[in-house]
Amino acid sequence: MANASDRPWLSPVNRRRLANFRANRRGWWSFWIFAVLFVATLLSNFIANDKPLVVSYKGEILFPVFVDYPESKFGGFLAITNYRDPFNRDEIEQNGWMIWPPIRYSFDTVNSSAPTPAPSPPAFLLSPEDRCKGYTDGVADKDCVAGNMNWLGTDDQGRDVIARALYGFRISVLFGLTLAFFSSIIGVIIGAVQGYYGGLLDLLMQRFIEIWNAVPTLYLLIIISSVLAPSFWILLGILLAFSWTHLVGVVRAEFLRARNFEFVRAARALGVSNTTIMTRHLLPNAMVATLTFMPFILNGSITTLTSLDYLGFGLPAGYPSLGELLRQGKANVFAPWLGITGFFVVAVMLSLLIFVGEAVRDAFDPRKTYS
Repeated sequence: MANASDRPWLSPVNRRRLANFRANRRGWWSFWIFAVLFVATLLSNFIANDKPLVVSYKGEILFPVFVDYPESKFGGFLAITNYRDPFNRDEIEQNGWMIWPPIRYSFDTVNSSAPTPAPSPPAFLLSPEDRCKGYTDGVADKDCVAGNMNWLGTDDQGRDVIARALYGFRISVLFGLTLAFFSSIIGVIIGAVQGYYGGLLDLLMQRFIEIWNAVPTLYLLIIISSVLAPSFWILLGILLAFSWTHLVGVVRAEFLRARNFEFVRAARALGVSNTTIMTRHLLPNAMVATLTFMPFILNGSITTLTSLDYLGFGLPAGYPSLGELLRQGKANVFAPWLGITGFFVVAVMLSLLIFVGEAVRDAFDPRKTYS
């Protein structure tokens, strides 16, 4: 693997930061593991889906994973084709073929042929005969195949736990990234204005932030959820209104420290605008602290969403949510695979992000040098 010094397009400072980041082996490998998991969950539609990836029917190549074809195309009458239905499956296989994803369930697919009532235990805990007990022809039935098995069981509504965990991981990370990105932009802008101008503006903004942070976010969410049906974007907007304060103090302190440096005074004397001074000369210094805190802000954003889903004030019912999976584990103590799966996914996700955050902190620490 190439060293950081083999990258001439990087400045010496960035080469040192990259070397420090890689020197933290735990954070380096955590970054790659998290990246692989995140990319895999972005492809959840091709890993866990109740629609075939490719269908060949009477010489025509179809892509149900991208297009919702009407059942009339296969001799039925419904508006959307159910490819798990034996009639449609047999019709397609008699006139072509299908390529299924590894897991033949989406996050909202109910397995009506589970061997036991929901929540059904993981397939690896059942004998081969019991795994196919819910199917008509026993082990010889074409429905009783590996892709149809619920290897981590089902939840209390008969939905596949692996599919719920895959889609839940994706939506949690995307929600956290979106919230962390926009809250960081707002926090950096407000912190920069406070720190650069100071005086009465800084004093008033600090008092406002103190009052704003004292507002009970959970109670506000409960009130709003009783008026508006919570959705991804409504929940994001509410949390964004209170999460932007995380970086204000760090950026404000950096601008307060650097606003009277000699190069800033020289820029003012040359007639450079305040906006240019803030963005070109002071903001790069503040971005060091900002990037150091970003993984921890992302971690907090994911934890907030998971907590709200667990309490029932998060995403609407039916969304693939890790918090909802944990809540089902609490409500169904006789089905430990629900709580264990939810805990394991959340624990691994947050642990990887913490390790990455520690590596980023080491990378931007000027006292650390790579040896």
